[in-house]
Amino acid sequence: MKSVRCPNCGFTVHVYRNPFLTVDCIIVNHRNEILLIERKNPPYGWALPGGFVDYGESLEDAVRREIKEETGLELHTLNQFRAYSDPARDPRHHTVTVVFWTEMEADPVAGDDAARCAFFPLDNLPSPIAFDHGKIIEEFRSWKKLS
Repeated sequence: MKSVRCPNCGFTVHVYRNPFLTVDCIIVNHRNEILLIERKNPPYGWALPGGFVDYGESLEDAVRREIKEETGLELHTLNQFRAYSDPARDPRHHTVTVVFWTEMEADPVAGDDAARCAFFPLDNLPSPIAFDHGKIIEEFRSWKKLS
């Protein structure tokens, strides 16, 4: 915790550094392919669609909004998978993500900060995979027993 003094009134204010909350979504089709987006902004690479939770927004609303913005898809069924909190998972700052998953047939269209988006077979993912999303995908694959 850091303290700063207000230049106008002299009151001491405590400044707290907290992790940023994010959501990601694993979308799987009937061929057990996974939807990834290619990021337009650093850090570059392929990633699960998702993003930051806005103040006053539920995790479910945030993941639905982010998926709609990045892929044009509307999520109906959501299942919560796991949370990931390694302080080094995002090179920009400390983030905690809650990962959701769903199964759906869809034709995504890249939007917002996604340059491209496509479904990929789990044994032929593009490179590089951003953040810790490779680990997340592998743990999901193992948990779901997907080939």
